[in-house]
Amino acid sequence: MAADREAVIDVQEFIDSRSFSPFQWGILILCFLIVAADGFDTAAIGFVAPALTSEWSVSKIDLGPVLSAALIGLAIGALVAGPTADRYGRKRVLLLSVVAFGALSLACAYASSLNELLVLRFLTGVGLGAAMPNATTLLSEYAPASRRGFLVNVMFCGFTLGAAGGGLAAAALIPEFGWRSVFIVGGIAPLLLAFALLALPESVRYMVVKNKSPAAIRTVLERIGGKGTASADRFVLPEQDSQRTTSPVSIVLSQQLRFGTLMLWVTYFMGLLVYYLLSSWMPTLIRESGLSIRDASLITALFPFGSTVGAIICGWLMDRRNPYKVVGIAYLLTGAFVWAIGQSLGDTALLIAVTFLAGIFMGGGQVSMPVLASTYYPTAGRASGVAWMLGVGRFGGILGAFIGGTLLQLGLSLPTILGILAIPAAIAALSIMAMGSSEMNIAVKDARSEAI
Repeated sequence: MAADREAVIDVQEFIDSRSFSPFQWGILILCFLIVAADGFDTAAIGFVAPALTSEWSVSKIDLGPVLSAALIGLAIGALVAGPTADRYGRKRVLLLSVVAFGALSLACAYASSLNELLVLRFLTGVGLGAAMPNATTLLSEYAPASRRGFLVNVMFCGFTLGAAGGGLAAAALIPEFGWRSVFIVGGIAPLLLAFALLALPESVRYMVVKNKSPAAIRTVLERIGGKGTASADRFVLPEQDSQRTTSPVSIVLSQQLRFGTLMLWVTYFMGLLVYYLLSSWMPTLIRESGLSIRDASLITALFPFGSTVGAIICGWLMDRRNPYKVVGIAYLLTGAFVWAIGQSLGDTALLIAVTFLAGIFMGGGQVSMPVLASTYYPTAGRASGVAWMLGVGRFGGILGAFIGGTLLQLGLSLPTILGILAIPAAIAALSIMAMGSSEMNIAVKDARSEAI
C-alpha cells in the first residue's frame, strides 16, 4: 500500500485511458445547457426588436446601438475572463459569469428606456462573453484527447440550438406576455444552472497546476475511474513545470506560441466576419433578389441549422485526421459555397442546397476553433488562450454586422457581396493551415532532437 501511495499519476493519461464516465457526461450536459442559455440570451434582443420598436415607438436606427451593445460586451467579457480563470479557476469564473448574465437578462425585462436597455445589454454581453470560453476550457480539460474534438463541438451545438429556441420562445411568449417575458425566461434559466454548477468540482488539470491538495485531486479522479483507481500522492501533467509559475498572458504571447496565437486570432476573426455578415444580412439580401420574406427567412434558417450538423461532423473528423487540415478545408469549402449562393438565385432548390452546405462547412470550421485553441495551449494559459481568441474574433463579428450595410449602400449586387466574402474565408483557411504546418515542423524538430 505504501508503494502505491508513492506512485505518480499523469492526470491526462488517467483520463485518456478510461471510458467516458457518468461524471464526465454530467459536465458535458451542464456545459451544453450553459452554452444553450448563452445562445438564447445572445439572440434574444433580435427576436424582441420588432415588439420593442412598436411599444416604445423608436426607429430601427435608434435600436442599432442596442443590438450591437451585447456583441461589444461579449468581446470584452472574453478578453477579461481568460486570464482571470487561469488565475482563480475555471469553475469560479464560469459560475460568476452565468449568475451575471442571468441576473442582467432579468434586469433587461424591467428596462424603462432605450439607454437603460443599452447599458444592460452591454453588461449582459460581458457575462455572456465570460461564460463561453470557460465552459469550453472546463469540458476540454475533462475530455479524453481521442474524443475532445467531437465532445467540445457537441457542446457548442448548444449555442445554435439555444438561439433557435429563442426564436420559438419569442413566437410563443411575445403575443401572450409581451417582449419582456423573453428576457425573464432568458434570465431564470441560467440562474437555475448556476445551482447545478455549485456541485461541480474545479477542473482537475487546473488543480494539478495550482498544486491543490492531492486528496482533493484524488477524489475527483475517482469520480471518473472509480474508487481506489487514483491511489497516489503525486499528480502531474504532460507539460513543462516552468509554465506553472508564468503569467497566463505571457504564455499565450510567448515566443514559442506567438505565431499560433496570431493565426488562431486571424482565423477566428475572419470566420466570424463571414458568419455575422451572412446571418445578419442574408434575409435582406435574398429578399432583395426577388424572393418573398417567408422564403428568405426559411432559406436563411438553413444556414445555422447546417452549422449544427457541420460542427458534429467536423468534431468527429478532427479526432481521426489532422485537425488543422480538417478545419482549413472546411473554411475553403465555406468560401466556395458562399460564392455559390450568389450564383444560385434563379433556382430555389439549388439555393436551398448550397445555403445548407455553406452552413455545414461554416459551422464545422468556426465551431471547431475553440477545440484547436484548447489543445494548443498548456493548462496554465488555456483559459486565456481560448478566451482571447473568442474575444478578438468577436470584433470580426461586429465588423461583419456593420459592413453588410455598407456594401448594400454601395449598390453592390448579392453575387458580388457573396463573392467578396469568399476572400476572408480563404484567409481563414490559409491561416489555420499555416499554423498546422508550423506545428508539424516543430514536432519533427523535437523528434529529431530526441533521437540525437
